[in-house]
Amino acid sequence: MKKAIKIFAWIIGIVLILVLAGFAYITMAFPNVSPAPELSIDYSSERIERGKYLANHVTVCMDCHSVRDFSKFSGPPTPGTVGQGGDRFDQSMGFPGVFYAKNITPYGISDYTDGELYRLITSGVTHDGRAMFPVMPYLYYGKMDPEDIYDIIAYIRSLPSIASEIPESEADFPVSLILKTIPVDPEPTQKPDPGDQVAYGKYLTNASGCIECHTQADPQGMIKKDLAFGGGRNFPFPDGSMVTSANITPDSETGIGNWSEQAFVERFKQYDPNRYTPATVSPGEFNSIMPWVMYAGMKEEDLKAIYAYLQTVKPISNSVIKFTSSVE
Repeated sequence: MKKAIKIFAWIIGIVLILVLAGFAYITMAFPNVSPAPELSIDYSSERIERGKYLANHVTVCMDCHSVRDFSKFSGPPTPGTVGQGGDRFDQSMGFPGVFYAKNITPYGISDYTDGELYRLITSGVTHDGRAMFPVMPYLYYGKMDPEDIYDIIAYIRSLPSIASEIPESEADFPVSLILKTIPVDPEPTQKPDPGDQVAYGKYLTNASGCIECHTQADPQGMIKKDLAFGGGRNFPFPDGSMVTSANITPDSETGIGNWSEQAFVERFKQYDPNRYTPATVSPGEFNSIMPWVMYAGMKEEDLKAIYAYLQTVKPISNSVIKFTSSVE
C-alpha cells in the first residue's frame, strides 16, 4: 500500500511539473510573432481619405472604437466619439472574458510607431508584447494588402485626439493562456483587380469581417468554420432582447440564394445617411448590432463584389429567427 501511494504521489508530482512547465513555456514563448517592422508611412491626403473610407465603411473600425447609440436603429456612432474606444464585450455576449475596444485617436496611439501599429492591426500583439483576443479581427486584417493597412493607420493618426481611459481587457482562464497562442504573423495579399469581381469580393468580405458575426461560435468565442456565413450567432441586448445574425450563404430557402444583386445593394443603401435618419428604438423593439449606417457608405461596386463572392460560398440550410424581444 505504501509503495502504491508513493508511486501515485510521484505521478501527481510529475503531472504538476509538466503543467507548470507548460504554463511557463506558453507565458514566456508566446505570442510568437515577428518584431514590429520598421515603417515610416506618408500621411498624404490620399492615404487619409482612403483610410477614412476603409475604417468607416469596410473594415468599420469605428464600429467598436466609438460610442454607439443603441437608442437608435443599428447603434450609429455618437458624434464626437469617433475613435475614443470603450465598447465592451463580455460573458453576457458569449465572450470568454471582458474585452474593451481601445482608444485609437492620437491620445491612445501616440506611443506606437507605425510599425507597431501595423503589427497590432495585423497580428494582434501590442507594442509591449501582449496578445489581444481577436474581438478585433486581426486574423483577417493580416491577410489584407499592406497598403490598405497603411491607409487606415494614416487615417487614425489624423483623427482629433480624444482623452479617454479604457480599462484593460481580461480573458477568463484557460482562454487567458490560449489567447497567447492565437496571434500569428500576417500573410498579406495584394488587393485583387476590381475587374475580377469574385476575387475582389472575397478580399472585401475578409476585410469586412463578415464571417465573424455571420457564423456560429464555440464556447471559446472562435467561429465554427464549417458553418461559415450560415448565420445563427446570438447577440443579446442589455434589455434582454436577442438579435441573431442572418444566413448570408446562397441557400435558396434560408439564405440569400434568391436575392438579386440589386436587392443586396439596396439592402445596404437604404440606410445611406444622405437619405436615412436612424429611427429611435425603445427597449424590446427590433434593433440590430449590424452597423448598417456605416456599411451603407460602401461603394456600390464594392457591395456588388461582395455579393458576387457570397454567391460562390457553400450554401448552408439554417433558418434564423433574427430578433427575439424581451417584451412579451
